[in-house]
Amino acid sequence: MQDLKIVCKEIKGHCDTMQVGDYFIVRGGKLSTPEGTFCLWALNAILPLLPAKQRKLDEPDDWIPRTWHVECPDPAGQVIMEIQPIPNE
Repeated sequence: MQDLKIVCKEIKGHCDTMQVGDYFIVRGGKLSTPEGTFCLWALNAILPLLPAKQRKLDEPDDWIPRTWHVECPDPAGQVIMEIQPIPNE
């Protein structure tokens, strides 16, 4: 399984929960954050994609391998998160 880092990449609106650069790490089934916060609504938007992003997908027409950015569903925040693969050690 691929380890992932999910980073708050951009805030186009107003978000009082996160700042650009905030992140969390997914290793297997474990989620960890440095001391700090990550918005619950943004987390809910991205969680369903993470198991698929942890696995290698070979379907040529599948959109999952080409999708690396997810927007928080709060229209006031317009927070863009980026899924970044962590190289295996």
